[in-house]
Amino acid sequence: MAKGFWFFDDVNLFEVMCPHKIKVFREEGHFKEYKKGEVIYFSEDPANTLYLIANGKVKLLSYTESGEEAVRHILGRGELFGERALLGESTRDEIAESMVEGTVICPVRIDEVHELMKDNAEFSFKVFRFIGLKLSKLERRVEALVFKDVRQRLVEFIGELAEERGEQQAGDLVVDLNLTHKDIASLIGTSRQTVTSMLNELRKEGLLDFDRKRIRIPDLKALHQSALAY
Repeated sequence: MAKGFWFFDDVNLFEVMCPHKIKVFREEGHFKEYKKGEVIYFSEDPANTLYLIANGKVKLLSYTESGEEAVRHILGRGELFGERALLGESTRDEIAESMVEGTVICPVRIDEVHELMKDNAEFSFKVFRFIGLKLSKLERRVEALVFKDVRQRLVEFIGELAEERGEQQAGDLVVDLNLTHKDIASLIGTSRQTVTSMLNELRKEGLLDFDRKRIRIPDLKALHQSALAY
């Protein structure tokens, strides 16, 4: 993500898909602000809008037959959700919920996105590639829950973040973190205490360092190998 949150390579999503970001349109309510815990859409709601996060954090989830919450994604500023409507989804199969107070969303109607895609083949290709990558990530996460232990899941998750967001700083790969330990635990299927314990273990082994805002990785390859050897 060298060019920032709103880019698919050289396409600035916010400029292309949210041209109503100027003050007058903001005042007319094109952006919507959500309270912590407020639902943006429910499962079975009509899928006619795509959403970009201008500020805050959004959780996409569903519930198991036993009533347990299953978190699919936790998304932050500049990320996009609801995009499966572009693939013909007529109703939602997940719940989207604001995780923090003051989450601000830019909604874009699917028919508007279709118009943009019709006039720009390169933009269309990049949107569908993004959707494919996101679905692949979800499939890998589900597979990991079934076949891998907690340490392996945590290391793979950190590695994924590093490959997507990491920047080289003083010889280390540094990942800015907009997720709490509880968020990470929800995504990899464990408890917050286990995530904190595992991170401390990895720090003792010299494989990473962390604070509330970032993770610093001296050697990403060594981190991955540590999970395989564990």
